[in-house]
Amino acid sequence: MSPREKLHRVFDLNQTVHELAAARIRAQHGPQISERELRLRLASLWLDRSTMIKAFGWDPEVQGY
Repeated sequence: MSPREKLHRVFDLNQTVHELAAARIRAQHGPQISERELRLRLASLWLDRSTMIKAFGWDPEVQGY
């Protein structure tokens, strides 16, 4: 597999992980969840708590992941 193909494969796998995480959040919080809240909950899966609070005013320990 060429480096380009490997990079494409990694991108596809990351996209799949993102989609699965979003599906779990929608299943847990309902389909009415706003796009902003969905994105914040997704970001909180990858960013640490202090960054989430400083950057977005979102405390994952209070509002959830």
